[in-house]
Amino acid sequence: MTPTQLQNVADAADSISQLIARGDLAGASALLTPLAIPELVELFDRLSTEHAAIVYRLLAKPRALGVFEALSPGSRGDLVGALRNVEVTSLFAEMDPDDRVWLLDELPASVAPKLLRGLTRQERDLTSGMLGYPQDSIGRRMSPEFVTAHPQLTVAETFSRVRAALDSAETVYTLPVTDEVRRVVGVVSLRDLMSADESTLVKDLMSDAQVAMVSEEAETAARRMTDFGLLALPIVDSEERLVGIVTIDDAARILKQEESEDAARQGGVEPLRRSYLSTPIRLLVRSRVVWLLVLAVGATLTVQVLDAFEATLAQMTVLALFVPLLIGTGGNTGNQAATTVTRSLALGEVTPGDVRRVLSREIRVGFSLGLLLGLLGFALAGLVYDWHVGLVIGLTLVAVCTVAASIGGIMPLAARAIKVDPAVFSNPFITTFVDATGLIIYFLIARAVLGI
Repeated sequence: MTPTQLQNVADAADSISQLIARGDLAGASALLTPLAIPELVELFDRLSTEHAAIVYRLLAKPRALGVFEALSPGSRGDLVGALRNVEVTSLFAEMDPDDRVWLLDELPASVAPKLLRGLTRQERDLTSGMLGYPQDSIGRRMSPEFVTAHPQLTVAETFSRVRAALDSAETVYTLPVTDEVRRVVGVVSLRDLMSADESTLVKDLMSDAQVAMVSEEAETAARRMTDFGLLALPIVDSEERLVGIVTIDDAARILKQEESEDAARQGGVEPLRRSYLSTPIRLLVRSRVVWLLVLAVGATLTVQVLDAFEATLAQMTVLALFVPLLIGTGGNTGNQAATTVTRSLALGEVTPGDVRRVLSREIRVGFSLGLLLGLLGFALAGLVYDWHVGLVIGLTLVAVCTVAASIGGIMPLAARAIKVDPAVFSNPFITTFVDATGLIIYFLIARAVLGI
């Protein structure tokens, strides 16, 4: 959406909130009429949960369902909590199985059985089967509703299959080709089918298939889809039988959620389940306070280092002036390395087995950065204070940058090796660790150079 559209939606949200507060539902409904579904989604993200539920009831059923499907999982969960049971049951029945699982992951566990009981037996079996897969697996994000082709079918016969499944299939633009026991032997695109003669066999049109195991991590499978530019990815079980399919829009949603979580945790906060403006203040506080407490405890290491070198500072008080510069530079260097390696891990460019290569590269990068900054620090501190002080600052910057880049580079790899989110090991913890380490290096160099 353009900035102008966003501003229009923001103005509409304020106006609708005021109208609802005055009980003017007709006026609120009139403001909703010209808004397209993407604008309505943005509107819902700006309203409180109570007002969002009222606005949802003012929408015609087709538009309401379109908005609900486009909302983030967290916003869906909050909206469901504010709607009446009969409305929720109707909504739940209208959703695709994969969207139902996304929603159930956001709701209290006690709610799931009630919602599942409102489904037909077939829909309940499809949804329950997906809930049996691990939380972060692609099996929990796939759609079990798909249409397949067979190598020995003609194009005409395949089109008959497609037409019969148009109302229920997740996608028909890319069709998995399976044999008699549902093993994937290839894929065929709708474009190829439409450009071929009706008597052509599918086996003459199909190409090799990229597949994912049902237990594979969702982010890994989604990343592979985008890397290969796939419209759909067949999902197979341990016996290589087709059990579902993931479309490119689902992959984009998975990656968006994962990247939002990584960005939040690298900044030392828990990810928000819904948009910032519609998140209550108490939840914003809760998302930040735990990390602040952890980092505050970690910062006591820095205090203890300063206390241990109190005599050194007393003999050369000018050293205290450079403490913020040195620990800030070290923290920033470590964060740069951690962010780079964390992203490379997410893209599959490096693995925990590459730790030696990553460490070697980051040592050289850190040393090069430290050398450049150290020469500048030596010149400035030497001119302003004393050349011996300048030498201390220059050497410390070289050492701190080298150490910080090395630690920042290997911590995400260590996190992945022990099955922990690399983003959790990144910026906040690295900053705290490098602060204490940098001060120790600083004072040891100062003692050696200045003889104090």
